Amino acid sequence: MSDVVLQTENLYYRYPTREEYAIRDVNFAVREGEFVALIGQNGSGKTTLIKHFNGLLRPTQGRVLVNGRDTANLPTSELAREVGFVFQNPDHQIFAETVREEIAFGPRNLGFDEEHINRRTEEVLAEVGLSDYLEEMPFMLGRGQRQRLAVAAVLAMEPSILIIDEPTTGQDWKECIALMELVKRLNEKGHTILMTTHNMNLVSLYARRVVVMRLGEIWLDGSTQEVFQQVDLLLEAAIKPPVVYQLAAALHLDVDLGHLVTPDDLAALLAEKVGAPAAAVR
Repeated sequence: MSDVVLQTENLYYRYPTREEYAIRDVNFAVREGEFVALIGQNGSGKTTLIKHFNGLLRPTQGRVLVNGRDTANLPTSELAREVGFVFQNPDHQIFAETVREEIAFGPRNLGFDEEHINRRTEEVLAEVGLSDYLEEMPFMLGRGQRQRLAVAAVLAMEPSILIIDEPTTGQDWKECIALMELVKRLNEKGHTILMTTHNMNLVSLYARRVVVMRLGEIWLDGSTQEVFQQVDLLLEAAIKPPVVYQLAAALHLDVDLGHLVTPDDLAALLAEKVGAPAAAVR
């Protein structure tokens, strides 16, 4: 079994302006190489939780560990070497005058030499499909391109763990898939992925584990299929699983749904099982 790279122990956090805890007694772990989707309604505590892993927030009570080290004694700059954080809105992360400078900023602050920075800049821009935009102004890029640039700027610092907060907000389906295919490739190359999102279809397609938060606590945790099959519990957390899971539950179907998204996917699976044309079971 792979090593635990992110962990919380009895974690509580309360914002200074509020009386109630935003998260309560959260015990959570992510292992090296996992692709985890953290889901929940606004206010469920998921963003509060992930901000503890790069030092943006510090526990009110409990402990947070990154690669076995207590973050209470680690500066944010050191955590950035291990945990890359991509914000929901790339415009909150991008600031430089050129794409080249945007990519170079992080590794330069971490003390990498210029030869390494130049090489790494070319590598990450090729990875995200932005090699032709080296001297462009970041804010002249499209929304999807700016999101990929934000990912590249984080990758340039060579973290092994990527935390991505709502990566597809404001993008059309084609842009969503392009970005998620990038994240999938990074995971296949060894990066540990922790992603928050409200898009359950993308969770079904890409995540291998799903953690549900509700009212500041962990509500469900399991494989993507295990979690999405618990339709009633998800509805208590105000989450609707992909429609194929809802249909399977309504029809009391005991089938391996895998990474299915649409009713046509379900029809094809059922047709295969009964040896009938897919149209016959639609």
